Amino acid sequence: MSFIDFSFWRGMVTIRMALLQTSFFSPTLIKNVAMNLIVPESVDGPYHVLFLLHGLSDDHSKWMRMSSIERYADGYPLIVVMPDGGRNFYQDGVQSARYGTMIGRELPQLIRRWFPVKPDFAISGLSMGGYGSLRLAFDYPEVFRSVWAMSGALEFGTEGDYDRMESFPREFHHIIEVAESGSVADLFKIAERATNLPKIGFDCGTEDWLIESNRKFHLHLRSLEIPHEYHEHPGGHDWAYWDTHIKDALEFHATSLGFTGPNG
Repeated sequence: MSFIDFSFWRGMVTIRMALLQTSFFSPTLIKNVAMNLIVPESVDGPYHVLFLLHGLSDDHSKWMRMSSIERYADGYPLIVVMPDGGRNFYQDGVQSARYGTMIGRELPQLIRRWFPVKPDFAISGLSMGGYGSLRLAFDYPEVFRSVWAMSGALEFGTEGDYDRMESFPREFHHIIEVAESGSVADLFKIAERATNLPKIGFDCGTEDWLIESNRKFHLHLRSLEIPHEYHEHPGGHDWAYWDTHIKDALEFHATSLGFTGPNG
């Protein structure tokens, strides 16, 4: 009687993360929202939670399709939550959807009902999601205690942008309110009045068209004496860069929130 020898599998690396593809109804948006999650299979809860935000032209599936986030997160006691954030820069638009409230308040409550989790969440994102991760961390410091932004569009909504309002994409006119003190979406001004600050870090590629925005924000935080990490690496505004440096973000969050990764 013959049999199949599976001994060649011994010693091979097996990813022990479950992929959950779901949608939930958001009372804030009054619509269903798609979301991917990766959840440890071999690590017991309660878990830490990382919200991972996509860029302007992407959706909730992009991190799974274009990076190895599942493999990198394997071994961490960490649930990675990847929601669809639309094109609202993860904030409550003046005349558009309230994605800030949905992701900053509503979604954390949902995750806490579904899973046994730790109270302090982490958040990261790229490009639009880089801006969004910092914005949400400043707006909801009671939720997000660690933030790492990658290639962030950090000057979105600054006073300089609104001097050129006519050339600004029309869809964003519905997102941003411009008051006498300037745009309420101005991350530089938001940082000035932020309290109960999280652990902050961000990075950008030296060939990225957003590099000057990141350098300006780094200098601004330094002038405010706000502790943070900032790093520049070779690379552009692309998935080769983000796939490499999401590993840095995971290590930063592990250190900031006090949990260990796959290498101990």
